[in-house]
Amino acid sequence: MTDTIAETGWQSWQNRWDAMQEWYMPDREERFRVMLETVEAVAGPEPTVLDLACGTGTITDRLLRRLPGARSTGVDLDPALLAIAEGHFAGDERVAFVTADLTDPGWTDALPHFSYDAVVTATALHWFDAEPLRTLYGQVAGVLRDGGVFLNADHMTDESAPRLNAAATAFHEARMNREQAAGALDWAGWWDAVAGDPVLSGPARHRFEIFGDPRAPGHAAANRDRPTSTRWHADALRDQGFSEARQVWCSPSDALMAALR
Repeated sequence: MTDTIAETGWQSWQNRWDAMQEWYMPDREERFRVMLETVEAVAGPEPTVLDLACGTGTITDRLLRRLPGARSTGVDLDPALLAIAEGHFAGDERVAFVTADLTDPGWTDALPHFSYDAVVTATALHWFDAEPLRTLYGQVAGVLRDGGVFLNADHMTDESAPRLNAAATAFHEARMNREQAAGALDWAGWWDAVAGDPVLSGPARHRFEIFGDPRAPGHAAANRDRPTSTRWHADALRDQGFSEARQVWCSPSDALMAALR
C-alpha cells in the first residue's frame, strides 16, 4: 500500500523523487554540486535564483542548504510536482513558487523579481524542440542581471566520440536493468505511486490532463527536433544574448552548460 503524506511527510516524497531520478542518473548529486559551486562563484553567497521547471524543488533544496542566505523562485506547470514542492517548503519565506507555462511568451510576467543573479534548471528542457528552446534561452537572458549566470543540466552528449558514447550507454542500461529487477522505480512507476496517494491523486489527475499519463503505453514521444549536442547549446546561448557559454561538467549521457549574461 502506498504511504500517505499524513504518515510520511513531504520529505518522503522528496526522497522517493531523488531515488527515481538517481536510477536514471547515478551521478546526479555531483552535477548539482558543480552547478551550485558555479552559482556561488559568479553570484556570491546570497543570490536571488530562478529555479526553472523546478519540479519538486530539488535544486532549491540543495541551494538553500549550501547557501542559507539565498532566495529562490521556482517555476513549473506540473500541479503534482508543485504540490510536493509547496508542501516541502511551506513557511520558508526564502522560497516562492509560480505556476507558468514556459511555452507561453508572457511567462516571465508572473515572476516576483524583475531580474535574477542566477537561473538554474536540470533534466527539464530536453522536452523542447530546437526553435522553442532557442526562444526560451533568449527569455532567460532577459531575466538575468548583467553578469548573471544560467546553468542548464540535461541530456547532452559530445558527438565526436560515438564508440565511447555507445559503450557508456550499454554499461548504463545494464546497470539500470539490474537495479530495476531489484525494485527500482522508473518514471511510470513513480507516477503510479503519486496517483495512489490520497493527497496527491487530485494534482496527479490534473497533471495527466496537461501532459498525458506517463503510465500509458507509448506515452514518451519520440524526439523530433530536440538538440542533444553540447555544441548546439553553446552556440544557441551565445546567439540569444549570452556573452560566454561553455560546458562545465559532463557524464557519458549528460552535461552541465554554464552561460554568462
